[in-house]
Amino acid sequence: MEEKTQTKEAGHWYKPDGSPAYTYLNKKGEEKNTTLREARKEGWFPSVTAIIDLQMKWALVNWKIDQAILSSLTLTRKEGEQEADYLLRIKEDAKEQAAKAAERGKLIHAAVQNGFEGKPFDVDGTSNFFESAKAIIEKECGKQDWACEQPFSSCLGYGGKVDLRSDEFIIDFKTTEKDLATIKTWDDHAQQLAAYRVDGKQKCGILYINVLTTESKLIWIPEEELQQGFECFKALLAFWKAKNKIKE
Repeated sequence: MEEKTQTKEAGHWYKPDGSPAYTYLNKKGEEKNTTLREARKEGWFPSVTAIIDLQMKWALVNWKIDQAILSSLTLTRKEGEQEADYLLRIKEDAKEQAAKAAERGKLIHAAVQNGFEGKPFDVDGTSNFFESAKAIIEKECGKQDWACEQPFSSCLGYGGKVDLRSDEFIIDFKTTEKDLATIKTWDDHAQQLAAYRVDGKQKCGILYINVLTTESKLIWIPEEELQQGFECFKALLAFWKAKNKIKE
């Protein structure tokens, strides 16, 4: 699976000035997670991830199917067990494996982020992941003034956080168990990076980190694909606004 290694962003909101608006205070002064209703009232923007998630991600769908098949091969059907109960056990087991993969991805992301921010980065023995990522990025990009997890918003009405940004480059981290020699990027990667590139200038790439070998590989998205990706993203954004009755 290509697991997004930062905390799930799909439920996140951003103010027009780019600052996060993940929570709000209700009339009782209680802190609550921001809802569509509250965001619409305040004029806050949805995240890039929320927009891109409107479309089917076939790579993720196929991975989930694979996990269900693997679970069915390891879980034998109990004597007298109803088919519905057996299928439920398979689904729960597959879901548990996905949760473990996501948690592992978060740890690796934290290590890489902390390393670039100059903080302690050996989180549960993950220092090799930062060293691997750093070596590849420095080889490809040279010395840069990097900003990690930098929030932003666009005048088009969306916001987000970028894993790694400089004046010249935008890089998004993803973890995988796949062979890096044959790994590739997907259409939604171009859409995501193009949306992050608010000023339309930086070179954009996906940094794959193999969770089994700690190896890293940086794949740059061609400019033509970024431009096409941004057109697709804007179409998804228009659909999201229409669906959620957001006026321009």
